[in-house]
Amino acid sequence: MSTIKEYLTEDHQRCDHLFAAMEEKAGTSLQGAKEAYTEFVNETERHYQMEERVMFAEFEAKTGMTQGPTAMMRHEHVQMRQLMKQMGEALEANNKDKFFGLSETLMMLLQQHNMKEEQMLYTMAQQHLSAESDRIVAMMESMIVE
Repeated sequence: MSTIKEYLTEDHQRCDHLFAAMEEKAGTSLQGAKEAYTEFVNETERHYQMEERVMFAEFEAKTGMTQGPTAMMRHEHVQMRQLMKQMGEALEANNKDKFFGLSETLMMLLQQHNMKEEQMLYTMAQQHLSAESDRIVAMMESMIVE
């Protein structure tokens, strides 16, 4: 089974591919991009939920750090959720300039956020939670977002 770091890093890459597919479809037709947008948002939300409800919770319980890196990552998730919502509104309004402006901002935030998680938080989590890695990855894999 994957380590926590491997599993979540691979999921970042999967979400990145969905983002690229969404942007590619939007370049042709905003209306045609709605399905790709929905898939990207749903899968990104699933990723955030895996982190927030499982990995962050386990990390905080093990380390006692609740106002450290997990708090910052949760804050960034809120910001990115808001951008994704605004992108959806731009899609509905068929506003290509706004959609691509927001997607560019989101891409920058995602890249910075993912780098911090992959280089710092996932490494810390793996160090503190290595004995529980299989159980935690299994919990994340089983998550379904409503």
